[in-house]
Amino acid sequence: MARGSIGLDFGTTNSVVALGHGGGSDLLDFAAPGGIAPIFRSALCFWHDDAVKGGLASEAGPWAIDEYLEYPTDSRFLQSFKTVAASASFEQATVFGRRFRFEDLGRIFLDRMVAHAGGLLDDRPSRIIVGRPVEYAGSRPDEALARTRYDAMFAGFGTDIHYVYEPLGAAYSYAARLGEPATILVADFGGGTSDFSVVRIGARGDAPRCVPLGHAGVGIAGDRLDYRLLDRLVLPMLGKGGDYRSFDKLLEIPRNWFSDFADWSRLALMRNPRTLAELERLRRAAVDGDAIARMIAVIEGELGYPLYEAVAQTKRALSTAEVAPFRFEGGGLTIEADVSRAAFESWIADDVAQMEKAVDRALGNASISAAGIDRIFLTGGTSLVPRIRRIFTDRFGEDRIESGGELTSIAHGLALIGQEEDVSAWAA
Repeated sequence: MARGSIGLDFGTTNSVVALGHGGGSDLLDFAAPGGIAPIFRSALCFWHDDAVKGGLASEAGPWAIDEYLEYPTDSRFLQSFKTVAASASFEQATVFGRRFRFEDLGRIFLDRMVAHAGGLLDDRPSRIIVGRPVEYAGSRPDEALARTRYDAMFAGFGTDIHYVYEPLGAAYSYAARLGEPATILVADFGGGTSDFSVVRIGARGDAPRCVPLGHAGVGIAGDRLDYRLLDRLVLPMLGKGGDYRSFDKLLEIPRNWFSDFADWSRLALMRNPRTLAELERLRRAAVDGDAIARMIAVIEGELGYPLYEAVAQTKRALSTAEVAPFRFEGGGLTIEADVSRAAFESWIADDVAQMEKAVDRALGNASISAAGIDRIFLTGGTSLVPRIRRIFTDRFGEDRIESGGELTSIAHGLALIGQEEDVSAWAA
């Protein structure tokens, strides 16, 4: 018997909720400032407000963007915070002197999502199916740590919480389209991770209809592609590759400054007195102090969101055009450049190669060859990048590729999985 369930795709860039009932699934729409939509941006905004307890107010999703745009320099805008879930080096984020662990940020995010759900999540079913990546983002992701943090984040959100690999949610959603058995490869490209699952889909009425065969993932996805654009177009203007004076020596400016700046989850957190004081000392010692001054101005001006939007706009444009403009102005920094798709693809070549290796691992783990895959289902916003799509058209041919519901298919499938009597076959 079908039961009520919630499928939650907690994504690096966007989050989506689906409500499962009666064997079906409906996306939860939010009446956001920009219009009704099922996409809830995975972002937080904090600002001082004496009228709230503790004096620090917060918002999430598209409302966080709205608050930031109204008072950019008086707020802190955090995005892509999911990427630190498995990072042992991340202990806490300091926002206006207050310290927040990952699970603290996560609970604030969920609380605000519930508040904006129009009452549909107030009396929610106890069974919650939460998507998780096959492999978390980060250079040395700690899966056990991420699980502990997720458990703390979702404590109180439901009493029957299950974690399912995100591409499996997409596979379950895609299975609803198929009327005949097939072996499929699901490729989910998000903001922080790229995940792959091989799934055998049986005939309608089979139980279970979907059987996972193998998985693999890599912590490289849309945010890494953003980094490549920043690295080529923005960071040289902020001092990357430059030198600073130390006594009688010239030394290269440490690269960790630029890796932190180009990490969407860390950029806003650089706006703290200690970091800014260190950057000011670096500015005075740098050969090109003006470049470091521009970095300081971007950080102090809380310009991470408009910088992200400029990068995202160029990346999206390159999905349909051979050449796209990049435009950014703020904090004394003005950049105008045309970017060719060929150049962009050369910049992301190493990242694409890592994704291709993960596809090989998924096939190997499933003990199946490319010839044994009947269909490939591409999902996630980064799957719209032409070079990413070619990973599969070059190997499997265009006729086996299908896509759709790039931002919503995972949540839809997770809610459907939640209505199964036994979800253990799907649990990660």
